[in-house]
Amino acid sequence: MCEFCHQHGEGRKWYLNARNYAEDLLSDARRRRFLDQFNNAPPEKLFSVFEGFDSHMDRLNQMPGIVRRLLSWRATNRQKKNHYGQVVPIEDVERIFEFVNSLVRINCICRYATLRSEQRYCYAVSMVPGGGQMGEMVRGSSLLNGPGSMGLETLTKEEALAAFRDHEKESLCHTVWTFVTPFIGGICNCDRAECGAMRSTVTHKLPLMFRAEYVAEVDGGSCNGCRACMRACQFGAINYSAALRKAFIQPRDCYGCGVCRAHCTKDAIRLQDRRNLAVTANLW
Repeated sequence: MCEFCHQHGEGRKWYLNARNYAEDLLSDARRRRFLDQFNNAPPEKLFSVFEGFDSHMDRLNQMPGIVRRLLSWRATNRQKKNHYGQVVPIEDVERIFEFVNSLVRINCICRYATLRSEQRYCYAVSMVPGGGQMGEMVRGSSLLNGPGSMGLETLTKEEALAAFRDHEKESLCHTVWTFVTPFIGGICNCDRAECGAMRSTVTHKLPLMFRAEYVAEVDGGSCNGCRACMRACQFGAINYSAALRKAFIQPRDCYGCGVCRAHCTKDAIRLQDRRNLAVTANLW
């Protein structure tokens, strides 16, 4: 299991521990400051950060190996303390929805900063009906609920789950996010085109999110070689054998999101526990 499971999940999946969504965690002054800064960041600052993101990462990658590794380690550990994510499949999203009591669809900050328009792929979650303190902060946010915004959408659990299934058809990967760890305040639906954390993690090898607790595998007997799963994979983990006319998954590259399953017409893909494979057991 990932390190957060040991630190914040009592040896179980940390994002399924209701304690990490608890309202009383918002009494922490540092966490409230972080959320206030996160929700009310000036748009110009966000635009500047995302415009220079890839060039900044390229400069990092050109540094001497020991310097690059040190700076990357520091950046990753800083993010683990403040704002870190983990990939979760739809089954675990559904389990989260069983114990949270407020789901509000909001503007995705990464996509807003990249596309400069409102894109509603993020969901603020809370244990308290109506959103509690988290809901108050979101409602007061200039970025998420300001001029030009469509406002906030409160969804039922059934509506939210249906929306997440639609996001899978768009090949989007579900991720949970901390706001000063271990507090989980949101679930997003990411891709490499606009998500800074995913680009950092997958493209530039600077981890800002954990892989899922799972890894996917293809049943060669059922696969018809249509390659729809390859087109859906955000991580480039699926390859194709021309000789066998079958798709297959590289376990080391798989983040275990399970989105490929939503595109497989033969139900030929399943998820298994990451710990079951020696090659992925300690790969996060």
